[in-house]
Amino acid sequence: MKQLLILFIALISFLSSCKSNFEKVQKSKDFPYKLTKADEYYDRKQWTKANQLYEELLTVYKGTKNFEIIYYKYAFTFYNNKDFLAASYHFKNFADLFPKSPKTEECEFLNSLCLYKISPDYTLDQSNTIKSIGELQSFVNTHAESPHVKEANDLIDELRAKLEVKDTYGAELYYKIGEYKAASVAFEQIIRKYPDSKMVDYYSYMIMKSKYTFAKNSIPEKQNDRFGQILTDYADFVRKYPKSPYLSEVEKINALSLASLKKIANK
Repeated sequence: MKQLLILFIALISFLSSCKSNFEKVQKSKDFPYKLTKADEYYDRKQWTKANQLYEELLTVYKGTKNFEIIYYKYAFTFYNNKDFLAASYHFKNFADLFPKSPKTEECEFLNSLCLYKISPDYTLDQSNTIKSIGELQSFVNTHAESPHVKEANDLIDELRAKLEVKDTYGAELYYKIGEYKAASVAFEQIIRKYPDSKMVDYYSYMIMKSKYTFAKNSIPEKQNDRFGQILTDYADFVRKYPKSPYLSEVEKINALSLASLKKIANK
């Protein structure tokens, strides 16, 4: 027990000493010394301490040859502390301040990467996802030879897939709550937005399913045209997706639509 107490006191003393040393650096007016210490903290991956010192030094060294590297490291302290929103801002600002710097390309990519990292779950607002796609696409367009291009394109694909999931969830929700016309329109919009999706046949199937249910619940005067449209959609589906796993379901919808049209004709 006594040994544990001694170790605890020693640890507290050590931490107090570290805090005291950092406070001395903070209060120092010897800015070259403070910059040296900031770099030491940075090299030791003590990002918070480095950040605090760099933040003060930015105003001191603004307009000097050291300003660029200080700001570069300052931005990285946010990134390494996983404050990606702040890091994104400062990486972008670095690129704006130093457009000809050899570090600008990296900072432009990291700005986009930070936005990717704060892109939320598909169930939440996707403003940052859309912004990240825009920044990544801009990076690819302006740095076609960059070694980061492949990663940027992969991230774009991943983010677009997330947006597709969100849109699909919304369209399916329309169907579940009985808004069949809205569901068919929503699935049509998804196909227009993601024409290369592996789920296009599913969306087409859901369009037919939504239209059929909508037609079935329509007033008699509207049913003939609405069931007729399903026959057209069926022909398109069979032509485009002859091996789709949803083909049998689509055939059932088509058969039911034909039966409904015959029933209408016999009235």
